[in-house]
Amino acid sequence: MHANGTWVDDLLLKGDDRHDVLYLSEPVSRGTLRRLVAERQRELTEAGLRPGGTLALRLPPSLDGVVALLAGWRGGAQVTLLDHRLTTYEVEQALTRLAPQLVVEPVEPVSGRLRGFFEISSRVVRRPTGRPARSEHVLLQLSSGSTGPSKVIGRTVLSLRDEIERYGTLDGFPRPGERVVVLASVVHVLGLVGGLLYGLAHGVRTVLPEHHSVDGILRAVAAAGEPTTLLGVPSHTALLTAAAAPPQLPQLHRMITGGEVLRTTVRERFTDRYGAELGAMYGMTEAGVIAADPRGGHHPALTPAPGMDVRVVDGEIQLALPESPYVGLLDPDRYVDGWLRTRDAGALDPATGLLTVHGRTDSQVSVAGLKVDLTEVEAALSTLDGVTDAVVVHGSGIEAYVTVAEPALADGLAARLADRLAAYKRPRALRILPELPRTATGKPIRNADTLRAATRSAAAE
Repeated sequence: MHANGTWVDDLLLKGDDRHDVLYLSEPVSRGTLRRLVAERQRELTEAGLRPGGTLALRLPPSLDGVVALLAGWRGGAQVTLLDHRLTTYEVEQALTRLAPQLVVEPVEPVSGRLRGFFEISSRVVRRPTGRPARSEHVLLQLSSGSTGPSKVIGRTVLSLRDEIERYGTLDGFPRPGERVVVLASVVHVLGLVGGLLYGLAHGVRTVLPEHHSVDGILRAVAAAGEPTTLLGVPSHTALLTAAAAPPQLPQLHRMITGGEVLRTTVRERFTDRYGAELGAMYGMTEAGVIAADPRGGHHPALTPAPGMDVRVVDGEIQLALPESPYVGLLDPDRYVDGWLRTRDAGALDPATGLLTVHGRTDSQVSVAGLKVDLTEVEAALSTLDGVTDAVVVHGSGIEAYVTVAEPALADGLAARLADRLAAYKRPRALRILPELPRTATGKPIRNADTLRAATRSAAAE
């Protein structure tokens, strides 16, 4: 094993072989996980992966995905995680840009919107245009891209270890011998670090429910008697409140959400129906967890996590980081003099030090806990034949307003967009206008009410 991969054995795979560390369709012991990781590492080595090499994973939540990630790291590779819900077009764009030497992907297509995990077989594909790692980062992830191409976010071993330890200091976060039922995607930072990696490092059993339905989640909680924490996003909380009379679940101690601001009404319904605490966390892919209130005692305020130095400038939350988290293309306005502009609005109480997050300050929105940048959706629309202009806003959902060169070109627009964007990024409403409303200076108006009024006016003509 390469020296850069020793942290996997020292932190993530360390412990008694007999202990169950994962539960998908059945329990997975630490000894079994070690064996599977070693076997997959040998396969990757035979496929040409070397220390300092690059590996991209396009795998759904699965045991195979966990094993491939740990095996890549154990072999000293830089691993890129790609959401399995991305379209082939989006994946090819990412692979062309990142140039991994190997890609691990499912043998058969996967589908199932509410599936919590998948049982798959995967294959390793060599890419002749791939290149070795150009930085010391062990994990690469793509942002949604606020302007132009998505940013590549890099995490080092030290960054990941520090975040894992930060979770361990939070009062109310799962402790050794407990369970965490992970609803947040393990491809993204909350489910990956706060769920999977933290659980492996601290002896907390990580459970992925079979289905993300109310019954599927509650069955996962009820399957064992250990103290249990749900880790997800506000849409999961809202889903659970749909159960008018949920069963008694004394093992459910709390739910912790992240990804977006939780509505007070949802919070009240959840705590009333389940008798469990409802906490919250604030973080970002660039740094992981930044502030938290796992027990929900300070709602809506959060306590900055140990080691996280935050400030609020002109209503925007900023985070101190020793270096820019971005790899390759950089935004000179995003990281300045050691401070990362989060593009999140918030307030910091000087008396208590508590941070309150109000939402986004830019065009990025959250859909079921997944970040979507509206400019990316606009750009995808603008690339379609016949589209002359596009504005995308977020109201009750993502709404798109476009103009086309000829009326006939509007037919099949949504289907063509589906080839460009993952399902969660696609507009819920796509409306054709003869022209977009504009300001006096010629800029498109991005007010949802104004755009809807323009649609009604056009339909009446």
